[in-house]
Amino acid sequence: MTSPRPQGELTVERMCVLAGVSRAGYYRRWQASAPRQEETTVRDAIQRVALKNRCYGYRRIAQELRRDGLVVNYKRVLRLMRRDNLLCLRKRPFVPMTTDSRHEWRVVPNLARGLVPTGLDQLWVADITYVRLAEEFAFLAVLLDAFSRRVIGWAVDTHLRASLATAALQMAITARRPAPGSLIHHSDRGVQYACGEYASVLEAHDIQPSMSRVGNPYDNAKAESFMKTLKQEEVDGRDYRNLNQARDAIGAFIEGVYNRRRLHSALAYQPPVEFEKNTRDLAAAAQRPQDRGIATHP
Repeated sequence: MTSPRPQGELTVERMCVLAGVSRAGYYRRWQASAPRQEETTVRDAIQRVALKNRCYGYRRIAQELRRDGLVVNYKRVLRLMRRDNLLCLRKRPFVPMTTDSRHEWRVVPNLARGLVPTGLDQLWVADITYVRLAEEFAFLAVLLDAFSRRVIGWAVDTHLRASLATAALQMAITARRPAPGSLIHHSDRGVQYACGEYASVLEAHDIQPSMSRVGNPYDNAKAESFMKTLKQEEVDGRDYRNLNQARDAIGAFIEGVYNRRRLHSALAYQPPVEFEKNTRDLAAAAQRPQDRGIATHP
């Protein structure tokens, strides 16, 4: 239920006396009208969120409503979305191959298996997917921080050469500037990640490479999850005329929606940018008492 309207310092009994009605009559009227008004408010809020975030499911919509002050549970949101025909079906498009692991470059061990990051820039995950254009395919390379799920590097082009993946890596390094020796970079065994050009960039910044086991997408589940979200919420149903349009639209989704607005269940339903800010604020607050202790005891 939503919160009732404020009534100031007056009790229901006093208001009934002033209005010249009985308490029983007041409550009969309230039971007949207030629940309908409250449901109309909730349905209106659900429709606004669903139109603004066209691929949100009922769980994320419920969390968005809670952030706005409406207390509703998942089952009720699902029921109202079904009533208002706000649920959609998703299709599986044709998937061209983007990973070629048949190469002679060095394949490194999987260092990310079982690793649970406890802070930012401890583990980055990388992947490549395709994007259908009007007359050809384009390809998107991304890097995510595994702790915050934030996309920190990306690049789109019409080829699968190593420079595509390297461009995304350089963007991430420029944005984050990880401390040497503190970071693991995990990817599949594709030639773009195993080749000398990519490995030399990792080595130059003292970033430890890690690669998935053969044919096991679960080793890179966070990157795979982002690609699924991107396809469902941005790429599927869009008709990109050319590379520039696709690059602009995907960049707007990554930077404006996924990183800054989309609620992530793994982050207690916070967007990645907000989650990172809260993480840094908590770390700074925990450090301040230690700094004061050092200052008072030279």
